[in-house]
Amino acid sequence: MRILLWYWGRRGGGAQMALGLAAGLARRPGTALALSLSAQAELRAEMDAFDVPTDRVPTYGSAAAFLAGTLRVPLLARRLVRQARDFRADAVVSVMTHLWTPLVAPALRRAGIPFIPVVHDALPHPGDPAFAWEWRLGRELDAATGALVLSEAVAAEIRRRRPALPVARVTLGAHVPDAPVAAPRPPATGTRFLMFGRLRAYKGLDLLRDAWPLLHARHPDATLRVVGEGDAEALAPGLAALPGVTVEARWVGEAEIPALLVGADALVMPYREASQSGVVGQAYALGVPAVATPVGGLAEQVRDGVDGVVAAAVSAPALADAMARLCDPTARAGLAEGARAAGGALADWDARAGELVDALAAMLSGRRG
Repeated sequence: MRILLWYWGRRGGGAQMALGLAAGLARRPGTALALSLSAQAELRAEMDAFDVPTDRVPTYGSAAAFLAGTLRVPLLARRLVRQARDFRADAVVSVMTHLWTPLVAPALRRAGIPFIPVVHDALPHPGDPAFAWEWRLGRELDAATGALVLSEAVAAEIRRRRPALPVARVTLGAHVPDAPVAAPRPPATGTRFLMFGRLRAYKGLDLLRDAWPLLHARHPDATLRVVGEGDAEALAPGLAALPGVTVEARWVGEAEIPALLVGADALVMPYREASQSGVVGQAYALGVPAVATPVGGLAEQVRDGVDGVVAAAVSAPALADAMARLCDPTARAGLAEGARAAGGALADWDARAGELVDALAAMLSGRRG
């Protein structure tokens, strides 16, 4: 099978997934791989290590460059079609949507080239900008031969929207480069909780703020570190002033992520809504269990009592109770082992590539039939 992997984003979870899939596909017998990537990609050096045909497409690194670059989209669409034809691609797989994807994808359909997007979200997250969301997703699904999803929550919504469109679920893998070994910690140290990722309204930072005093009253030696790009004070006023809490509102580069995760005893995901989270897989690969609210794909990723804890409800008391279970050293050690086992499977990108190829083969077989 000949696969053109397409990702024009520059950083974040999409870049990590593109890198992992490219690594697995490049090693897979019977599979030929080509890449269409942003010339400004953060993981460019890692991608350049693959001995596969690669087109480095100039995208943008600022709002002004985006506006100017959008004028070039028709040319970029023809460029992608030409690359796919020259490579004789059986399918073009979009790893994650990009602002230009809905403008480019229809050109693939017009050219008769199968377009398979990985749909991460089927609905806009509450509180996130939703301008042109329906138009964007509709354009991509209309152009698609099939769709790949990362959770059953998203699969159900895509099937509702497009009953005739083939949909296959694949596993969201874990990209963890150069994982460090966690430093020994004093036995008397309290549980170190970490919330990590872009800070957005739907991620429930205010829920975590309200849960923290309830937990801290029972476990005063526990600490909470919140790290991510966004305005934490606007989302959860007063959070940084709570005892035991540290807030670092900043972007975290790829090289820093492993050390950040292994410095925690538990990842906390207080989301009010979710499709799935790439951070959970990264934490698991490093043996860090997670505590999450019972929403969307999070409830599928976190197995209560096996590799993490799922709160009984989306409420501050329920979240505090769930976090308290991680404050028991014996229980936490068992969940850490479960997380490490789950993470080892998620970090197997050869298996992730195999899932992708099998899903594409089924979709393309149905198309030919």
